[in-house]
Amino acid sequence: MRHWPLFALRVTTPRLELRLPTLDDLDALADRAAEGVHEPGGMPFGVPWTDAPPLERARSTVQMHFRQWGTWSPDDWHCSFVVAWEGRIVGTQEMAGRDFAYTREISTGSWLGLRFQGRGIGTEMRAAVLHLAFAGLGARYAVSSAFTDNPRSLAVSRRLGYRDDGIEVCRRRDETARQQRVRLAREDWTAPDGFAIHGLEPCLPLFGLAEGRPPHA
Repeated sequence: MRHWPLFALRVTTPRLELRLPTLDDLDALADRAAEGVHEPGGMPFGVPWTDAPPLERARSTVQMHFRQWGTWSPDDWHCSFVVAWEGRIVGTQEMAGRDFAYTREISTGSWLGLRFQGRGIGTEMRAAVLHLAFAGLGARYAVSSAFTDNPRSLAVSRRLGYRDDGIEVCRRRDETARQQRVRLAREDWTAPDGFAIHGLEPCLPLFGLAEGRPPHA
């Protein structure tokens, strides 16, 4: 689509492809949400959307992507990719920026279908959007956070070179919870082998950048 080139944007890794979802992809992602994305009793999300029944989780997953597309602006965007592994949609990886042209900072969030966890996919899909952010968009920083009782998410961040960036106290399920903030600077990031970005240049204005502008300008 000439007026929405984001649908041609892809990031590929040795095992994965990240892309904006087609309607069929959204159906498959909704199935993953309905099947479950974490063990019962836990809650890795600040908004406990996975407490909803399976069909409601599936529908809200589709609606979230529609909302993000409809409210996208160069000054405030949420780019949520589906993650394809061995021909199957296994989860979603988000990269978001507010006033990115000035801050050059992105944040990330993700979830992976429960039955696909434990294979290193979560680390690889986060590395993919870091590659897009640093090598493609010229970001200076990437930030993320996880509840302190979610060591697997924090382990992914630390494996990729993030450093602790303070503690935040927040509300979760009407209880007090602590989140560990983490930050990765471009100079602490190592470009991975076998990662590639496709179809980015026509999308640059939608990220608040000039088309054809060098990424680190």
